[in-house]
Amino acid sequence: MPFYGVKLSSCLLLGTARYPSPAILGEAIKASGADVVTVSLRRESGGERAGQSFWSLVRALGVRVLPNTAGCHSVKEAVTTAHMARELFDTTWIKLEVIGDADTLQPDVFGLVEAARILSEDGFEVFPYTTEDLVVADRLVEAGCRVLMPWGAPIGSARGLNNVYGLKSLRAHFPDIPLVVDAGLGVPSHAAAAMELGYDAVLLNTAVAEAGDPVAMARAFALAVEAGRMAYLAQPLEPRDMAAPSTPTIGKAALGD
Repeated sequence: MPFYGVKLSSCLLLGTARYPSPAILGEAIKASGADVVTVSLRRESGGERAGQSFWSLVRALGVRVLPNTAGCHSVKEAVTTAHMARELFDTTWIKLEVIGDADTLQPDVFGLVEAARILSEDGFEVFPYTTEDLVVADRLVEAGCRVLMPWGAPIGSARGLNNVYGLKSLRAHFPDIPLVVDAGLGVPSHAAAAMELGYDAVLLNTAVAEAGDPVAMARAFALAVEAGRMAYLAQPLEPRDMAAPSTPTIGKAALGD
């Protein structure tokens, strides 16, 4: 499903923070096959040598940049950061984060909707980091968002999909909106599970960046999202309450006494 009219070849979006080195980051992005990487404006600076080096690395990889407003705790801060990112990275795409709780990094959904409306009216194409709440999702769509990014679990927690029912309900409620599970995935099976629910992509960072071998883990996640997507399209069996024999009972040999 296109993201603001852009068709991606990979269902994996990758973050760029916390890698052991720029070289490992570059190799991990290549191994993941990701078309899109997220970049925090707080780490990237056009006036610093380190920032220029990082930006040159990302451009050399030929991937699309999705700037984010990571660490913003107010509407004003998020909107200001988004405008700075648009100028620096020359893109109207923005991953919108408005954090409401310092411990869980749960989104402030009230501020998120307000910021999404302001940015959408100003020409941004907003990717909101949100919860799996249906009412909040409706408000974000009304505010102009054409992509929704509900969390799987708190950022960096590696807990996987905390609320499968909520994520399934969101998918059923928005069949024509691209949905991306963002945050909390720890192992490739978590990503496969999200894709099996019918999600269009997953976005992750810590699970790859802090793995013992980030490059191998990036490849593992790439395979997982591909497998999960293929499984969803293949229409898997629904869970059953009773056993169903795989061997036909009709025509079974009858043995006499």
